[in-house]
Amino acid sequence: MKLTRVLKGDNNMAKKPELDENGFRKVGLLDYLAYAAGDFGCNMSFVLAGTFFTLFYTQYMGIDSLTFAGILVILKIWDAINDPLIGGWMDSSKKTFKRGKFKTFIFYGSFLLVISACLCFLPVPQANMTAKIALCVIGYMLWDASYTIVNVPYGSMLSVISANAADRAQLGAWRSVGAMLAQLPVQAILPVIIYDANNNLVGSKLFWVALVLGIIGLAAFQFMIHNTIERVQIPEEEKQIKFNYFQAIKNFFQNRPALGATIPPVAQFLGTMGGATAVAVMFQSYFQNARISGVLSLLTALPMFFFMPFLRKIVNKYGKKEGAEKGMIVSIVACLLMVIIPIPANGTGILIFILLQLINGIGMGMYMCVGNAMMADAIDYNEWKNGVRDEGVTYALHSFFRKLAQGLGPSIGLVLMVMLGYNEQLGAAQPFNVALNMRYLVAAMYLVSAVLQYIGIKYVYNLDKATLEEMERDLGRATGN
Repeated sequence: MKLTRVLKGDNNMAKKPELDENGFRKVGLLDYLAYAAGDFGCNMSFVLAGTFFTLFYTQYMGIDSLTFAGILVILKIWDAINDPLIGGWMDSSKKTFKRGKFKTFIFYGSFLLVISACLCFLPVPQANMTAKIALCVIGYMLWDASYTIVNVPYGSMLSVISANAADRAQLGAWRSVGAMLAQLPVQAILPVIIYDANNNLVGSKLFWVALVLGIIGLAAFQFMIHNTIERVQIPEEEKQIKFNYFQAIKNFFQNRPALGATIPPVAQFLGTMGGATAVAVMFQSYFQNARISGVLSLLTALPMFFFMPFLRKIVNKYGKKEGAEKGMIVSIVACLLMVIIPIPANGTGILIFILLQLINGIGMGMYMCVGNAMMADAIDYNEWKNGVRDEGVTYALHSFFRKLAQGLGPSIGLVLMVMLGYNEQLGAAQPFNVALNMRYLVAAMYLVSAVLQYIGIKYVYNLDKATLEEMERDLGRATGN
């Protein structure tokens, strides 16, 4: 398929840009920054809801842990409805949008995201339990739908910014950079703000945090919308094909690379989101230093930046799949050591735990750089095998399973925590044996997560370097350096 012009000109460049053979500005730093800004905007909202939503409603609003675990499972049924429906809505739309199909959805969804995130953190602990549960459910459902309207087209858009394999790897890596630049300061700084001197949550501050982060995210979305170009256009003959929602879903489950690209983030979220509350309690009660808990997330993400300068060379020489699977072996070893090495409840223990988490982050670094590009390649695979792209539904189902893990992970984590003696009413004052259980639970969840990620990359995802090059040749796409 020959690339054709989608957008005319580029009014955002002060100087005349260097153009590619199809008349577009060549993919470069502006594209990377703009695409990174999109995930920066997504994560301004997601990191808050994903990290502190459970603690807000259990420790501050007073919903007991098992009830809240049940609520999270119910909310994921809503995910099952809204993700594929919104993806199908995108794919079935034949309308020509001024901003482009994907960016139009992102534009309107970004405003809804700010409002719904604030609704999720309304501080009304004095309300009766029915009102609290209603606020939790309604707020989250609105936030989740808004996030889907933004995130599904954003993730799908990677496949149309460029068809070049190395460009996609760079764009996917910069997307992860955008996510990390949002997550790291929030996760590192917020614990200092929202925990008091006794390591207990001050939930009333989270509403204002949600408002400020939402406004920052909104600005990031606008920057992305004005500085991205959709260079890959669907052929006219494919546009005339009547969209079949159920066939698109069937194609996803027959798309082995899409499944292989979905298993690792699902496993990652089951581990990190499932263990997030246990991590908070571990730092509250075991290490008794909740305000530095954000360092853990920081050290998981930082190693990714290590790979950035060498990413294009690694992808061109070894391939995305090959590099990611080797890194995950390092991650598995680090998580295994986290389980079996004694880690005392003192400063030395904190240092040991942080060191092992840093090694774990180094192992995951390569995958974190190329994971999004692997999904973009899976969309191409669907076109290669089935003759249709179905970007919206394909990415929506990918997103659905990710968000299912984001809901099931905390639910599973909370159930396991309660089984191991956790009592949310005690806050930071958990008995020592319970605090010790949290330490082992975190390590075990990280280990299981790393093993499942490796299985998805190694044994399910089948687009190795040679197959990817064959596919892109057949599709008439450039795969050069």
